[in-house]
Amino acid sequence: MPSSRRWLVLGICCSALLLVSLDNTILNVALPSLRKDLGASVSGLQWTIDAYVVVLASLFMLAGSTADRFGRRRVFVTGLALFTAGSALCSLAPGLGWLIAFRAVQAVGGSMLNPVAMSIITNAFTRPAERARAIGVWGGVVGISMAAGPIIGGTLVESVGWRSIFWINVPVGLAALVMTLRYVPESRAPRPRRFDPAGQLLMIVLLASLTYGIIEGRAAGWGSPEIVGCFTLSVAALAALIVHENRRFEPLIEPRLFRSAPLAGATATAVCAFAALSGFLFLNMLHLQERRGLSALDAGVHMLPMAAMCLVFAPLSGRLVGARGPRLPLVLAGVTLTASGVLFAAFEAESSDPLLFTAYVLFGIGFGLVNAPITNTAVSGLPHSRAGVAAALASTSRQVGTSLGVAVIGATAAAGTGVTGWWIVTGCGLAVLTLGTITTGRWAARTAERAATGLDRNSPDRTRTSVTTP
Repeated sequence: MPSSRRWLVLGICCSALLLVSLDNTILNVALPSLRKDLGASVSGLQWTIDAYVVVLASLFMLAGSTADRFGRRRVFVTGLALFTAGSALCSLAPGLGWLIAFRAVQAVGGSMLNPVAMSIITNAFTRPAERARAIGVWGGVVGISMAAGPIIGGTLVESVGWRSIFWINVPVGLAALVMTLRYVPESRAPRPRRFDPAGQLLMIVLLASLTYGIIEGRAAGWGSPEIVGCFTLSVAALAALIVHENRRFEPLIEPRLFRSAPLAGATATAVCAFAALSGFLFLNMLHLQERRGLSALDAGVHMLPMAAMCLVFAPLSGRLVGARGPRLPLVLAGVTLTASGVLFAAFEAESSDPLLFTAYVLFGIGFGLVNAPITNTAVSGLPHSRAGVAAALASTSRQVGTSLGVAVIGATAAAGTGVTGWWIVTGCGLAVLTLGTITTGRWAARTAERAATGLDRNSPDRTRTSVTTP
């Protein structure tokens, strides 16, 4: 594929990421309006976010393996169509329950976008340095969504209403659909993996029961049979998933992948980083609009320092990964995320504009730096026949982190102990720092080499992913 064509494909794939990322950023700005117009409780607001991310996390692995089997462009187009239709339905939702249901429809389509797009990019950019730069651009789109989301969302909520935040997905989704059909090449694995329905079902049960238990625990009572049953079910599903996947020849989640310390560290880092982000956005939007009394637009403007830093440092992180490896950006990300959390938890940054500005800048730098090393580690060094699965694993980890962050930190907000939520954000930053230090050294590199050798030895097909032009 010519270089110009590769970068055009990257742009089209990034438009899908922009759709999914912008949707969550805008929705955070609209939460107080949803609470007022639909009479939603804090747990109801949590479900408008978590219904989306739980479905995403549950279906990413299935979407990745389906794309490897039936064609990545085909699945990508299907995802764009479903996401666009789901967005239109969300704008017409007559009540909170319908909105949550339509958010799940959105998520079914969204599950076919991010991991499949990353798989397409992985197969278009095969040289490591060029791939790192492409992933840096990919990470920069998250910064764009964070920069544009609060302003666009605030303007729409203030002028038209919260329903309009879903309207903007429709023209963008349709344009991306047309461009994909015209320019994105079809690709698939030479030997696609078998479907794993039992593993998929166990994944859904695990995430849904865990999230439900955390969100509804305060209202129902942490010791109630309903909540205890949810947590028991999630533990049982996790145990059954581990046993099942280890026994299966071609599992939904490849256990051998986790013998690579960099990959295992990347997935854990993704969970921690995105838990911190989702909690950060949830707590800040409620504080700015409900406690400070700011409008949705003013709240979005207040968040711009964080979004701007993310926009600047995401592509810089991609270049750092390409030039020096993942350790430096991961360590810097851990330090700045931790420092931001400490400003909120120990120094009450919400009460002082200078402290609030500093905390926003630090968090934006940290989150901007963390994305590229996560993605690059997840998709590098593996056979191309597993490109869809590897990309889906990285995306799943992000959504699991988002789901848990909203559930856990949102529960602390509902209980009136927001400072506990900020200490959780601080702990997530420390985890990023620790994982970034441990899983990027020489020992970690040796485990990655052994894991890749084992995958090649046990793989029935060692060839690279095939690519055809439409």
